[in-house]
Amino acid sequence: MSASASPTRKIAAIGAVLALIVAVIAIGVAVGKAVEGKRDDAAPSATGSPEAAASAQPEEDAGQQRMYEEYAKLTSRRVAGDPLAIGKKDAPVVLVEYADYQCSFCGRFTRETQPELVKKFVDAGTLRIEFRNFTIYGADSERAARASWAAGQQGRFWQLHDELYAKTRKGDALAEEKLVEMARTSGVPDLDKFRTDLKSADAEKALKKDQDEGYQLGVQSTPSFLVNGRPIAGAQPTGIFEQVVKEAAATAAKKTEGAAK
Repeated sequence: MSASASPTRKIAAIGAVLALIVAVIAIGVAVGKAVEGKRDDAAPSATGSPEAAASAQPEEDAGQQRMYEEYAKLTSRRVAGDPLAIGKKDAPVVLVEYADYQCSFCGRFTRETQPELVKKFVDAGTLRIEFRNFTIYGADSERAARASWAAGQQGRFWQLHDELYAKTRKGDALAEEKLVEMARTSGVPDLDKFRTDLKSADAEKALKKDQDEGYQLGVQSTPSFLVNGRPIAGAQPTGIFEQVVKEAAATAAKKTEGAAK
């Protein structure tokens, strides 16, 4: 591939490979659950924790790691002041999430896993989380996504994001007036501006940018994640995310040390 190829073309070129990796991971998770189900009556083993399961995977070779780094370079925006991101711009690890507000598993990640990642890694300066609106359930999802973006224009994206995911909401629960009321609850100060921004061309443009990125990567379902370019399919147990973040941080530290020598 030419060094002058555009980021969009680079993403598209590697999208099929990433989709294959995600599919393999998803199959592995499904197989793992089937095996786990057969062991329900067995005594717990010392290797039964998510951390142990993750660390038992074969170490990625150098070529695969370079591929992850390419994904990270193309998808981690690291924009200062990005209202759809939390964590230091220069954090060594970036988690990119592609999600839909009608997705119950996305809500589970937000309620159960994200607070732990924020407490353990974001607050420590190790992790940055960047959210992408990847709508797959139609007009109601798109309206909710535009609303979250509109709240972000007034510095209240994460507050409305958490309110939307506080419970599973579908269909009429995401009607415009319901979204305005949630924006009020979330502390959005100017509701007239919120309504205007929700329906704006800028909101549509922002959603399209996120969706195009996801489709070019081969994202097919929500939630989907990249942790420094390494794909995680679905709302995996919190321990899996913690282990992958730790491994990514360790890899980043080794790379920094090597560059300093």
